[in-house]
Amino acid sequence: MKFTFLPSIFLPVIFLLSSFISIHDAKADLFPKHAINDHQQQVLRGTITPERSWWDLSYYHLDISVDPTSKSITGTNTMSYRVLTEKQRLQVELQAPMQLTRVEQNGKALTVEQQGYSYFISLEDEQKIGEEYQLTMHFSGVPHEAIRAPWDGGITWEKDNNGNDFIASSCQGVGASIWWPNKDHAYDEPNNGVMISVEVPEHLMDISNGRLVKVEHNKQAQTKTYHWQVLNPINNYGVNINIGDYVHFGEQYQGEAGPLDMDYYVLRDNLDKAKKQFKDAKRTIEAFEYWFGPYPFYQDSFKLVEAPYLGMEHQSSVTYGNGYQNGYLGRDRSQAGPGMLFDFIIVHESGHEWFANNITHNDVADMWIHESFTNYSESLFLEHHFGKEQAFEYVRGTRLNIQNKSPIIGQYGLHQEGSSDMYDKGGNMLHTIRQIIDNDDTWRAILRGLNKKFYHSIAETAEIEHYISEQSGKDLTKVFDQYLRDIRIPSLEYFVKENVMKYRWGNAINGFDMPVRVFIAGKPLWLAPTSHWTTLNLAEQHSRVGPPKVKVDANFYISTLNILGL
Repeated sequence: MKFTFLPSIFLPVIFLLSSFISIHDAKADLFPKHAINDHQQQVLRGTITPERSWWDLSYYHLDISVDPTSKSITGTNTMSYRVLTEKQRLQVELQAPMQLTRVEQNGKALTVEQQGYSYFISLEDEQKIGEEYQLTMHFSGVPHEAIRAPWDGGITWEKDNNGNDFIASSCQGVGASIWWPNKDHAYDEPNNGVMISVEVPEHLMDISNGRLVKVEHNKQAQTKTYHWQVLNPINNYGVNINIGDYVHFGEQYQGEAGPLDMDYYVLRDNLDKAKKQFKDAKRTIEAFEYWFGPYPFYQDSFKLVEAPYLGMEHQSSVTYGNGYQNGYLGRDRSQAGPGMLFDFIIVHESGHEWFANNITHNDVADMWIHESFTNYSESLFLEHHFGKEQAFEYVRGTRLNIQNKSPIIGQYGLHQEGSSDMYDKGGNMLHTIRQIIDNDDTWRAILRGLNKKFYHSIAETAEIEHYISEQSGKDLTKVFDQYLRDIRIPSLEYFVKENVMKYRWGNAINGFDMPVRVFIAGKPLWLAPTSHWTTLNLAEQHSRVGPPKVKVDANFYISTLNILGL
């Protein structure tokens, strides 16, 4: 994994810590909180601090009890980690109103400092380099309730049509520490996976990530505990709980890496609708294995789980709430027609298994790695099943959703995402790059190669950019700079008089040199504009009287300006 260490200028912020206090039992008063401002919390949350960098996550065992009546969660997270360098203080996060009540290692209560919702744990035993250790964090409380899930994040507490509790987590933006304590930074994932044990009322089921390995029935307490095992690395926000009156059906897909178990958990009343609508699931895996390579989590299976919100890319436990209808809540995001040919949530959220869960960003500022590729995956699904014309029309139509108000890449080290243009603008950037490469076999090999090179890995923007440029044999540096780091859409400015054409790039970054395909009098021609005027003799392309008609390939996400307006 890549480590980006905290610059020394931030260290005073981090070491303004509150006084030490030991947590002796769950009933003790919580230690005093050291007040910090939002920026200081962003630094603590978004940076690989010294208290994070010295240890590498190995495993989580999240063991919780969920009480629907009080809307509370109580439990422990036993965290295993490997020591990289000699340090004795360790950082985790847990956001209010959840409370960390005790931390222990080898049966000893540890001293803990709190700053905002970041906790600094002082370890008593020697931490030897290369050795693996465990500590157990006890926590409880009423977690933040998601009001507009999945965008604001938290726990959703709903009822189904039969009055049964219908509960789910979603926390991509706000982070998993909104409901359980963990190392809440994207750069580090538990290398050996996670065990998720969830106790619920006995008439309900919990569906979480990975495979169900055991169910324990406590008849006296009238509860059941579901134990789910994830064998692969998993990002924190991908860990989820889904609790409800579920019924199950499933199938097996013969994929590139062998038989893939595909399991579906839906509310009892929706079984018939799900059996019809979830046919898109197998078609999605088929299309994405073609474009991206083998599904990355055969060991952990694939699940679609009905949830009381729109949906989320929880690894091997994709949640679904699109109302058993095609489109995005029944509408076409492209407004061009093809968006009604598939269930948006099934396709989009499943696409994240490759881009987000297999390849994960190092910093949330690079979330385009998740969202741009997955946005583009929607058109690749269409291309695989319905052809290029429908796919290309769809991706062009999504330009209606682009705002161009702020850059796609956010600020690093501050837990700050870029703009929502990471979806549709990012997808159109990738579609434009595909046109530049001008070879579909090479483009497919690049997409598959990304998922092989960065298999179960953390990646940075620079690594993705370099790989695509290297594999395509084209320097795409300025293309990435233009679309990821600038808000302007480059404009191809041209002037045509008789058989002379002049052209250049306007409204672009310095040195922008993207080639573009145009049609002159119906004939394709590649231009290599720069910021300076280039002159082209059109006599060979055009023999008729009068200026030839110039048309830019619509699959390039650019604007055009005909200087003469002819």
